[in-house]
Amino acid sequence: VAQADVKEVLAALPRMGFVGVNVTIPHKETILGLADLVSDRAALIGAANTLIFRADGKVHADNTDGIGFIENLRQGAPGWDPAAGPAAILGAGGAARAVIAALSEQGVREIRVSNRTRSRAEALRAEFGPKIVVHDWVQAAGMIEGAATVVNTTSLGMVGKPEFRVPLDALSPGAVVSDLVYTPLETTFLVEARARGCIAVDGLGMLLHQAAPGFERWFGRRPEVDAAARAVLLAE
Repeated sequence: VAQADVKEVLAALPRMGFVGVNVTIPHKETILGLADLVSDRAALIGAANTLIFRADGKVHADNTDGIGFIENLRQGAPGWDPAAGPAAILGAGGAARAVIAALSEQGVREIRVSNRTRSRAEALRAEFGPKIVVHDWVQAAGMIEGAATVVNTTSLGMVGKPEFRVPLDALSPGAVVSDLVYTPLETTFLVEARARGCIAVDGLGMLLHQAAPGFERWFGRRPEVDAAARAVLLAE
């Protein structure tokens, strides 16, 4: 859908019988200004990925990316403990905002952020408060030292994007390392993290888990996210 057509499409979908839709880049921020109701979570993140078309004609915007991230983390690393230590986040875009909001909600006390454009990371500190510790991108390798949770929210390592080249020598064995990239499923980041004794969690589960709450809102039941669901997605 072209940016200029989003408003028209949004108005047409309920008339066509849709009860809701998932929204992806580049419309996740635009859609907030077009919704009648915005959840606190979506407002905090500044983006929506789920729309619910209500019976009263109002459009409700929500963001379930953070829910998907946490559920995927707990499924891929069942022993994950938000109180185990600091989290280190690579990137400061919309995905990083969702992850930071979710980690904060889970009780992580220190969240380190490194981004190629430092001002974007500083903006996150201004919004989320002193628990955000900003590091220059050239310090990213050192930022992960002692971190219990490390997350790549950038597109580095994705098919068609630059390779992930942040040195991972400082990773702590046993740390939970997550990559939001899922094409390829086994990124260089995850392969190197696993080789250093870390628990590696790929990004495919987040894609599945973020969709489950929206599905429940639309159809009244929550689908199970299991190995079979992953297999279906991988087969496409």
